[in-house]
Amino acid sequence: MDDYRRLADRLADDITAGRLKPGERLPPQRAFARRRGIAGSTAGRVYGELVRRGLVVGEVGRGTFVRAAPPAPMSRALTEPATVAPVNLELNYPSAPGQSELLAPALAPLLRPDVLAEALLPAPADGTTSARDAAAALLATPGWQPGPRQLLFTGNARQAVAATLASLVRPGGRVGVEPLTYPVVKEIATRLGITLVPLAADEDGPSPESVAAVHRTAPLSALYVQPTLHNPTSVTMSEQRRRQLADTATDLGIPVVEDRIWSFLADSDPLAVHAPGITHVVDGLSKRVAPGLTVGFAVVPPHRVEAVAAAIRSGGWSAGRFALEAGVRWIGDGAVARLVAVKRADAGRRQRILEEELHGFAVRSDPRAYYAWWELPAPWRADTFTAAAAAHGIAVTPGPAFAVDPSRTPDAVRLGLASAAVGDLRRALRTLADVARDGRTGR
Repeated sequence: MDDYRRLADRLADDITAGRLKPGERLPPQRAFARRRGIAGSTAGRVYGELVRRGLVVGEVGRGTFVRAAPPAPMSRALTEPATVAPVNLELNYPSAPGQSELLAPALAPLLRPDVLAEALLPAPADGTTSARDAAAALLATPGWQPGPRQLLFTGNARQAVAATLASLVRPGGRVGVEPLTYPVVKEIATRLGITLVPLAADEDGPSPESVAAVHRTAPLSALYVQPTLHNPTSVTMSEQRRRQLADTATDLGIPVVEDRIWSFLADSDPLAVHAPGITHVVDGLSKRVAPGLTVGFAVVPPHRVEAVAAAIRSGGWSAGRFALEAGVRWIGDGAVARLVAVKRADAGRRQRILEEELHGFAVRSDPRAYYAWWELPAPWRADTFTAAAAAHGIAVTPGPAFAVDPSRTPDAVRLGLASAAVGDLRRALRTLADVARDGRTGR
């Protein structure tokens, strides 16, 4: 095992055992390196590994703080557990009552030996004819109908994002993104050697003028955007802004990767309606159906199909044939459509709970979304609030995880509303509201 991983494991053990407590500040990396007799770069990798595992959070100029640990008996005001079991508002996978029973019938035919033998073979990047037809029907909107031959498949939507970016951007290239973006995209960019460039944004999403200005400074190889129910802010671009952004990207010749993983909760057309020749639409089944058996979709301009398919093959991101066949059956028998309807209603119910429990706080969200962006009241910081929440057995995602510019780390948290049971969600939000009101503990 690499030395840095071994050191990270030791610190992780201290955190999970409670020897390092929520909110406790780790020594600066240089001091840690001196103390351990290791190189500064190794210390950086240790801290980076702890961040990757979700055990600590770091903010420029403030340090690195323990983020999550089992509740421990400290001072009553800050850490007395307010729930009987941990509540995870970081994970965000919606599940419908009776979901397993709804999905099981379509899997039964796949378990026949003759069918299973076929389903266990590798799937090509362009899937099968039935998969292309089913996915094209699933992803269609009132104003957009993707062509089946534009469809490519990956193991999940994250891999679809990675493959499209890898096909568009060479190492060292620049990709324009919203100033707050999906954290996995930051990881993908690091692995691909891509630089993410934050665009100026307002309440309607990224500014077309900012795209042009950034591109003039140094050319952009692509844009990555979430026009529908942006994660984490829940912003949905207006039709006018979509047209403006599409026109700007088209005029400048900048390809677009549009992430529509949450679009099933809202009725909106993709940017591909306005810029079909440059827009690569990414989606998947993980949120619509379940995270354990999923498929990612990439709908790409016809002249880009082979380039993206090559990236899927070289990255090892092809979809599993079994999952692909299961997805085709779930789409065909109406299971996906029924799950979408149930989850739309469920998201609305959870948003109403959010409004009731966090009324009066600066919470940005959309009545259709499964998450919310909470701008914390002073004097709370994202790191200390995350640690205080963890001490109550509640996991939240600190705002800096979404920030592209490390020098601009918002004092906010994202609340994932989908995974917790409804009763647990209400209790957790009520507890977080009580913690937020006790500003003394945020200092």
